[in-house]
Amino acid sequence: MIRAAILGAVGALLAVPAAAQAPTAAQQARANAALDAAPVWDGHNDLPFQLRLRYRNVIGNFDFNDGTNVPPAGQNANPLQTDAPRLRQGRVGAQFWSVYVPASLPDAEAVVATIEQIDVTKRLIARYPDILAFATTADEVEAAMRRGRIASLLGAEGGSSIGNSLAVLRQMYDLGVRYLTLAHSRTLDWVDSATDTPRHGGLNEFGVQVVREMARMGMLVDLSHVSEEVMHDAMTAIGAPVIFSHSGARAVNGHARNVPDSVLERLPQEGGIVMVVGLPDYLSEDLRQHTAARAAERARLASLWQGQPARAAEELAAWDAANPAPLASVGDMADHIDHIRRVAGIDHIGIGGDYDGMPTGPVGMEDVSGYPALFAELARRGYSRADMEKIASRNMMRVLREAEAYAASQRGMAPIETPIN
Repeated sequence: MIRAAILGAVGALLAVPAAAQAPTAAQQARANAALDAAPVWDGHNDLPFQLRLRYRNVIGNFDFNDGTNVPPAGQNANPLQTDAPRLRQGRVGAQFWSVYVPASLPDAEAVVATIEQIDVTKRLIARYPDILAFATTADEVEAAMRRGRIASLLGAEGGSSIGNSLAVLRQMYDLGVRYLTLAHSRTLDWVDSATDTPRHGGLNEFGVQVVREMARMGMLVDLSHVSEEVMHDAMTAIGAPVIFSHSGARAVNGHARNVPDSVLERLPQEGGIVMVVGLPDYLSEDLRQHTAARAAERARLASLWQGQPARAAEELAAWDAANPAPLASVGDMADHIDHIRRVAGIDHIGIGGDYDGMPTGPVGMEDVSGYPALFAELARRGYSRADMEKIASRNMMRVLREAEAYAASQRGMAPIETPIN
C-alpha cells in the first residue's frame, strides 16, 4: 500500500503539464487587441444537446446567464461549460451551435430529433435577443458582431440527420442549418466514419451527391468525424471550401478524429479550414496513449478475474492510482495550431472548442471563458495580431463567404433529384 501511494504521488506530479512560460504584458495586450478586432468564431458547441439531456428541451427554467446551477444529465452532475457571461469572458463573437443527435438513433428518429434540436436552439436564441442573434450568412454574422451580439449559426452533426434523403437535406438548409458533419461515430449507408469500420472506401455515389448538393446550396461540408478517404473524396467532388468544425492535427496526436497531413497539404488549394478542437484526448498524445493503456489493462483484469467483477474493479482502481491520466494544456492546443500553420498555412486555422460535448477542456481552458488564454499563448509564440485575428474569426468569415460565392455561381443548376424508396 505504501508503494502504491508513492507511485500515485509520483504519477500525479508527472501528469501535470509542465508550466509554460507566462505571456508578457505586451503579448497579452496583443492577444486582447486581436480579439477586440476579431472575436472568436467557434465552430462547435454542444449546449443544445445538454438542453435535451438536462431539460428535455423544456427550457422555461433554464437561465442562460448562469450555467452552473443546472440539473444533472444521468451520471453527469457537472455544471455546463457554456453560458452568456463565460462566452463574453471568452471573447466569443460567433458560435456554430451543434444540433447533434446520437449516432445510434435510426435514421427516421434522427431526422425528428435533429428538427427538435433546431427548434430548441432557435427558441434559446429568441429568448435572449440582447445576447444572441440568429445568423445564416456572413453578412448577418458581421451585423450581429457590430451590434455586440453573439452571432448564432446552426451546424448538424452526423449524416443520419438527413435520413438518406436529399429532400431532407434541402429542408434542413431552409431551416437554417449551415453545415453538416457528414458522419459521427457510425459509418452510414453512404459515408465512412473515422471511428467505425469502413464500408465504402470513402464516399459512395450517393455520398458524392450529398456533398455536391450541399455545396450547390451553400451548406458547408464538415469533415470532422469522417475517414481520411472521405476527406479526400469530398474535396475532390466539390469546388467549395470544406471545414473541420472541431478537429486537431494527426501528426501531433494520432487519434483518427484528427486531420492527417495528406489532407492539410490540400487545404491551401481547396480553401478549407481546420477549427482546432479543445477535447483533451484529441490534443495530448500522452493522454491518448494512457487511454489505450487503461483500456488494455481493464480488458486484462476482466479476463484475469472472470466472475469476480469487484476484484477486477479494485485492481483497476489501484492501477488508476498508480497511473493518473496526463492533463492536456493550453500549450497542447497551441501545438496543433503550430503544426497546421506549418503544413497548411495561417489562412486555414480556426477554433472549434467542442464545449459541453466533452468532460472538460484543457487545463486553463476548462470552459468557454478560456479562449483568451489560448491567444495569449499564441502571442507568446510569436503570432502577430493579424495572424491571431485570422485564427479567431477572419478565416472562418472568408470560408463562409467563399461557400456563399460558390453557391451563387451554381444558381443556374437544378437541385439534384433522386428517386424515393
